[in-house]
Amino acid sequence: ADDAFQHRRMGRDADIVLVDACCPFGNGWIAPAGILRESPSVLSRASAVVVTKSDQVEPERLERLIGELSRFVPKERLFFSRISLLNWRRWNGGWKDAAGERPDSVLAFSAIGSPESFRRSLEAGGVDILKEHRFKDHYRYRMEDMAALEASLEECGASCMVCTEKDVYNLPQEWRPTRDILVPFISTVLDEEARFRECLLEALRPRMVVASNGYGEDSMGVLLARKLKERFPSASVSAFPIVGRGEHYLKEGIPIDSVPSDSPSGGVIKYRFADLWRDLRSGLLRSIARQMGAWKLLRGRIRTPLCVGDVYLLLHALFGQGQLPVLIATAKTVYLSGHWRLERFLIKRRSRMAWTRDRDTAEELRRSGVQARFDGNPIMDITCDNTIEPVSWGSENAPRILLLPGSRRRAYDDLVLLLQAVERIHAMLSEGASYLMVVAPTLDTEKLLKACERVPATEEGQWTSFGGEHAPGVRKGTCEIRFFFGPLPAVAGRAHLLVGLGGTANQVCAGMGVPVVSIEEKGKFVQKKLLGDSEVLVPPQPQALAEAAVRILSDEPLRLRMAAEGMARLGGPGALDKVVEYAASKMGWDLRVRLYETLAGFWSASDGRRP
Repeated sequence: ADDAFQHRRMGRDADIVLVDACCPFGNGWIAPAGILRESPSVLSRASAVVVTKSDQVEPERLERLIGELSRFVPKERLFFSRISLLNWRRWNGGWKDAAGERPDSVLAFSAIGSPESFRRSLEAGGVDILKEHRFKDHYRYRMEDMAALEASLEECGASCMVCTEKDVYNLPQEWRPTRDILVPFISTVLDEEARFRECLLEALRPRMVVASNGYGEDSMGVLLARKLKERFPSASVSAFPIVGRGEHYLKEGIPIDSVPSDSPSGGVIKYRFADLWRDLRSGLLRSIARQMGAWKLLRGRIRTPLCVGDVYLLLHALFGQGQLPVLIATAKTVYLSGHWRLERFLIKRRSRMAWTRDRDTAEELRRSGVQARFDGNPIMDITCDNTIEPVSWGSENAPRILLLPGSRRRAYDDLVLLLQAVERIHAMLSEGASYLMVVAPTLDTEKLLKACERVPATEEGQWTSFGGEHAPGVRKGTCEIRFFFGPLPAVAGRAHLLVGLGGTANQVCAGMGVPVVSIEEKGKFVQKKLLGDSEVLVPPQPQALAEAAVRILSDEPLRLRMAAEGMARLGGPGALDKVVEYAASKMGWDLRVRLYETLAGFWSASDGRRP
């Protein structure tokens, strides 16, 4: 619609900008000094630019205009149209049958924005204009104006008066001409119409972006993206992880829009100033600037990003691309002090809807006026991925112990602690145990194997690798640890115990009924408030980890109590399905996809003909 291109808050799926070849930019100045509302450079955000009346200017002038537009608009989004005179209609207080031939000589009058274009169209149709009267745009004619026009008609000797269809609706209602007014009905002919339809169809193709800011959040984001692809198969679904390289998404075949961002802390800087300082020294601010640039490329091409993470991610997406996001708030809960007042204000004012990980947190946000919902814990949705097949642990009689070194850079150092703990656990369990180590896609297998070599040798020797490239693992004496590179729920469901140094992964295991043993550090103390008695924290020492693990495995009632506590604390799944349903019905994505599919099918079936 006219002027809507400047209203950035107005929702739109495509912007088609028309540039008048006869007067493209006026005097080149922005209002009030000129007719422009914005600089011509903003044409870069248009889905398509159509140069109208391209047949009414000299070829040299048109070439200059093309050169100027090409600075901002790629050639594949630049199109041209011309005006074609279809037929003539008679008007005398009402529309009459179509006139036969064009008039020979006329008096032309108009009150439109480009009267020169009207004159050129008449002349191009072979009409002899004996006299012309121009009024200001949108002018409402008066009775005395019409009397003056009829007097001028008699004076010049023209056969009739002609005006535009727009002018007919601005004539005085009670006035009737002495002779029928002839009105030319025109049509716009678009050059390369098939190419224009392809461009428009690509602009109308729904584009959905899932943003996340953490490795655990990436796991949830992957599942959400997959559900979106299943619900909207013709839509474009991509990801915008702001921490790491998006390995979870790439493994699933989901394209990445963001810039890879590796940092020493792995994105966790809220617990220690030293982590923030290291990230700053390694280029945190440059990384943020690059991510903002990546968001800018998506401006005008997406409608509502879906953010899996915290309020920082919400602001990151909002400032980057301008549209209000949906927030799946996985980072905070009332069990961990809840959201700050400022965060609640931002979620209220700068998000369309927020999903929480528990009912009490949703209630807290609603008391602050936030549109908040609880439909299950999004973290636990990971456990309901129906594409995951359970994996065999090997021995069914021995205790099954899951090992998690985490997913960030420190995992290579933490691996040494885990292996030393396993040595002691294995020595303390007379029946032995089966061990599986879940390797996050963010970790490098070669670096993990090299980290194993740093473990001090004992009487049983050194940790050595086995299994080759396809099924790697490490062993020491009779103790074997197999590496697992698949999704965590595939192996967590049958584990008796987790010795884990992860974040979200520890929570997933607790929610699946697996008791957790981890180490005392600031982040884990915070997590302990959430997991309660389903997790045991010990000093970061191999012997302490081993003793805690063996104590739980030796006390079945204790292990079962911890399992029940974890499942009760984390709750059930279901949030991500509700997010997709909300996007389909309340945000109109279902209708957009149907529109796109209908147009694509119709234009394909019509074999290039105009619908």
